[in-house]
This record gives sequence, C-alpha cells and structure tokens, in this order.
Amino acid sequence: MGISRDSLHKRRATGGRKKHWRKKKKYEMGRQPANTKLSINTAVRRVRVRGGNYKFRALRLDHGTFSWSSEATSRKTRILDVVYNASNNELVRTQTLVKSAIVQVDAAPFKAWYQTHYGTELGVKKEKEGDVKVDDKKASNHIKRKLKQRLQTRKVDPNVLEQFSTGRLYASISSRPGQSGRCDGYILEGKELEFYIKKLMKKKAGGTK
Repeated sequence: MGISRDSLHKRRATGGRKKHWRKKKKYEMGRQPANTKLSINTAVRRVRVRGGNYKFRALRLDHGTFSWSSEATSRKTRILDVVYNASNNELVRTQTLVKSAIVQVDAAPFKAWYQTHYGTELGVKKEKEGDVKVDDKKASNHIKRKLKQRLQTRKVDPNVLEQFSTGRLYASISSRPGQSGRCDGYILEGKELEFYIKKLMKKKAGGTK
C-alpha cells in the first residue's frame, strides 16, 4: 500500500467514519521522507514529480548558505553539528537535517568578512575600543576613515560575540533539504538565540542527572 496524503481515511469532525467512495488519486500521492543526514559525502538526487517538474532530494549534506541578518550578509559555511530539534530528539541523535532544526555552523567565513568590513577581529580580547587593525602600508587614508566610521555604528549581540571565540555559531535551517536539495538558513540572534540557549542548557542539565 502506497503513501497517501488524502483525508478520506480520516473521521469526520463529528467522529463518524467516511465511506471509501473512490480510489486514490495521483495528486494525493506521498513519497518516502528524505531524512537528510549530516555527512561530508554529499549526495543530492533529482526526482521527477507531477507536471514534469523536478525536486532535488538531498540525502547527505555538510554545507549551506547562512544569512547574518543584522549585518545583511550571507556566507557559504560548513554545518558542524545538529544540536536541537523541537519536533523530535531522535532527529538530533541521528544528525538529520530538516527545516527549523538548530545547527552549529563554522564561524570562520563570517569572522573573515567582519574583519575586512570593520577592520577588527571578532572572538579576541580587544585592546582599545575603536581600534582599526589594518595594514598601514596597504590601507589608504580613505579606507581608514571608512572603517573608523563603520565602527561607530556597529553593534553585535553579546551572545553571538561569545560564540565567535568558540568558532561555532548557532543557526536555524530555513530551507527544506528534502525538497530543494539545499540546506540554507540564518544565524540566531536576539530573543530567539536566548530562547534556544535556555533550551540547550535545560537539555544538558537534564542529561547529567
């Protein structure tokens, strides 16, 4: 018996059973879940679907493009670990990549961008506030002025800043790897990041009992 997405097998709102007055339809067809795994041996399969269209079924992935909203920049980076999933802990244990899963990504590409854009390095102890660390021989006065001006308006979430020292950032997956073949998302910040940090701390505390 195939996987079906119909509602004929369900009961009515009143609790009564529905009669099977017709057979299954092609448009109600479902398929096996992709269960995309975190692995360096990446594999994406093309699936021909209804209407002659194609879906891209990611079976194994280890990278994606993640957006840093507050800085309005995106970078392709490695996914290092799956740390939380609101729907099922089993998906964390099996390192399954699905939409809305909380993962840890490599901070290096964002760190490199920040250094070129602001002239300061993240994740290190700062010597003086507003120090512009650029090569004096290469940088012109115009570049130095521009970096100094950018430093006046920059603001980084303290929780995100703390993560840069570890080299890993918490991120949420916003794409659907089993449908698009991609694992893209955004870096967690603000209230959302605080929420998930609390969840992870609670999970860690529960596991030590």
